[in-house]
Amino acid sequence: MHTPFPSSLDTDAVQQLTEWAIMHGQAFRKSDGTARHAPFSLSPLPISQEELERLTRVIPLISRVIDRVSENHHFLQHSLGPAASADPFFGRLLEMHQQLHANPGEVRRIPLLVMRTDFMQDQVFGPKVIEFNGIAAGMAPFGQRVAELHRFVQQQWPGLVPDLNKHQLVENRGMHLLARAMANAAIEVNRIHGGEGKPTFLMVVQDNEDNVYDQHLLAQEIQSAGVRTIRRTFDQLADQLYTGDNHRLMLEGEGAIDLVYLRAGYQYSDYFSLSRRDAICCHTLCQTRLFIEKHAVAVNATIGQQLATSKAMQLILTNMTPEEYASFGLTVEEATQIKSVLAEMRQVSPASIKHFIENEDINNWVLKNQGEGGGHCIFGSDIIGKLHTLPQADHAAWAVMQKLTPETRRALVIRDSKAHLVDELVSEIGLFSVMFNGNPATDLDGYAGYLIRSKPAHEGEGGVHSGQGVLDSMQLLD
Repeated sequence: MHTPFPSSLDTDAVQQLTEWAIMHGQAFRKSDGTARHAPFSLSPLPISQEELERLTRVIPLISRVIDRVSENHHFLQHSLGPAASADPFFGRLLEMHQQLHANPGEVRRIPLLVMRTDFMQDQVFGPKVIEFNGIAAGMAPFGQRVAELHRFVQQQWPGLVPDLNKHQLVENRGMHLLARAMANAAIEVNRIHGGEGKPTFLMVVQDNEDNVYDQHLLAQEIQSAGVRTIRRTFDQLADQLYTGDNHRLMLEGEGAIDLVYLRAGYQYSDYFSLSRRDAICCHTLCQTRLFIEKHAVAVNATIGQQLATSKAMQLILTNMTPEEYASFGLTVEEATQIKSVLAEMRQVSPASIKHFIENEDINNWVLKNQGEGGGHCIFGSDIIGKLHTLPQADHAAWAVMQKLTPETRRALVIRDSKAHLVDELVSEIGLFSVMFNGNPATDLDGYAGYLIRSKPAHEGEGGVHSGQGVLDSMQLLD
């Protein structure tokens, strides 16, 4: 007998679910210091075992390419010059990268690549990459927590939402795997320096951060592995960092640092301080980031990693032939696997603008710039208006990308402690991976769990923090 889909939930169930979320850290901090739960779905994304295995097979290959691109100074400088000239912040990043590598002997950091590759399942073409995230690639703890919440619902209220009992939930150990890889990196750097003192992890955060619980969940898991954790902003670090023996990175009042993890630094405002009167905007805090990379410390994200996971580099990799991937140590077969999940991308230029306006259905494309953190995509008729007004000097900072059409599903979502029925929910699959000093850093060939973010199909911005997205999990189709 068919079980009708519930249009809502009773008040008691909603209250218990939101309390569970806040109690387990699945929350955002409000301006008054209290917490609100992060929104979540109660209808996990269905995925076949075959498709899941395909994604987890390709992730180590993508990680290997990005890791090698990020360490290839010449390739980054040569290939990203046009985008840097069109986007001031991107230009500053490339300038910082050039400054850092002007004297290769001063680049002492050990690269720790922590990235999230975001996919969407197209109805025709299957899973395709939306973007790479190589700096501040957060919410692995939230991904694990919402999977645990869904399991809690299965056990506590087995008949509450039919979708939650249709199929087996996909296990998600994202918080644990990511934290363990980071802790091991900090422990290894500490060992290299003689093993004196407790291994120490420094998280660089934004001022007045409200996404603190996701960060604290990760830090707590790292602490459980015997690593001390510290939080600082770039502004604080500018006056507190100094050089110790053997090029160790030292923090005033705390001692040696073994790992630096950036949850800031992906936008210009992270380097701006009202209290600093730099002749060139953001100079001091940019130099602070450079200072970190000149020390014998594990770093995520290096400037090279940030550049290698940019949309400009995604465009370049998408349009390379499988044979050209050989320079990054991949076989043609491995490169073909990567190419099979890269959505089509085209550079914006006078010729491509003319072609799109005259020959393409603009609704099949998305216009993107180099911005990170959500809210940087343009859809539909707005694309034409933007292309008409975009100065030619800015063209290299923009690209058009194939718009994906995922399957939709009915779902119950919980937002602001209220249940809402969404008729057409679509999902984005984020897969985490970690490499330390060029090698996979988990026992799953570098794979480190997943983050599912779902949103109503008509919404353009699907960020859980910045838009209409909700946290979700996956379940296996029979």
